[in-house]
Amino acid sequence: MGVPLLALALDGWLGEPPAAWHPVVWMGRALQWWGLRLAPPAPVAQDFKQFWLAALIWCALTAIVLVVSWAAQQLALMLPALLAAALLALWLKPLLAWRMLRDEVLAVEVALGQSLPAGRAQLSRLVSRDVSGLSADAVRESAIESLAENLNDSVVAPLFWFALLGLPGAALYRFANTADAMWGYPGMRGGRYWQWAGKWAARADDVLSWVPARITALLLALSARGLPLRALARQARKTPSPNSGWPMAAMALALGVRLAKPGVYTLNSKGRTAGPLDTRRAARLCGQVVVSVVPLVAAIQLLIAVAVFWGRP
Repeated sequence: MGVPLLALALDGWLGEPPAAWHPVVWMGRALQWWGLRLAPPAPVAQDFKQFWLAALIWCALTAIVLVVSWAAQQLALMLPALLAAALLALWLKPLLAWRMLRDEVLAVEVALGQSLPAGRAQLSRLVSRDVSGLSADAVRESAIESLAENLNDSVVAPLFWFALLGLPGAALYRFANTADAMWGYPGMRGGRYWQWAGKWAARADDVLSWVPARITALLLALSARGLPLRALARQARKTPSPNSGWPMAAMALALGVRLAKPGVYTLNSKGRTAGPLDTRRAARLCGQVVVSVVPLVAAIQLLIAVAVFWGRP
């Protein structure tokens, strides 16, 4: 419990480290370098060679991430307990990002107060979709959706995998999620065709996010003092992603608002239109989830410790 709590405290106090020292930036640069060499500049027909080559590169990069993070963890565990916890928290912190996520989403609302183009420009820092034609309501909805989705990707999931596998688990998830964000597109993006080069990265992130996304939705439901779980499951299935719909649907039901991606899905379609205060309400709800995930991580670690103890000969 101490390491995640200290890592979140560092996040709230210091925010993100400089790019030159940020391990997620290093992962992104490696993925970008390989992505430019794997994905073709134009659409191609079914290409399993490209798929398996991209899968091989993904696995090789993952192995590097696991070995480095495992070595760092072993180095920390050789130190006295308090110093080891501090060092592990320092290394865990860049693998999660709550303060930056909250600040960026709240900045969308501030920008909308200035002008619609300013709101769109701020939103474009959070989402990959085209924001040029979005109304003010759609900009706000997208910001709230992004907050809910990234609450899982940037906080709950890294801590969940830290609870299971330690620092290598958090690093593994962060790498897989970054790979999905950069490679996991079913068509053209950034002048490259990702249908086959990005499929492995997308499916790997789906697998690793499956449990954490549902935990995030349940924690949002608890923070909202209860939500109808059948309605939550029904709404979550409306999105193409098997995972991101869960926290987004929970947020839509918790706030009582409609959240939509034009032409793709509408969550809680009978809800009201989100207003400026809903962005702050969403940030407060997510803040409660961040606090509540720490004892959950401690409980998972305790269960693992008990299982290991009883499993000894």
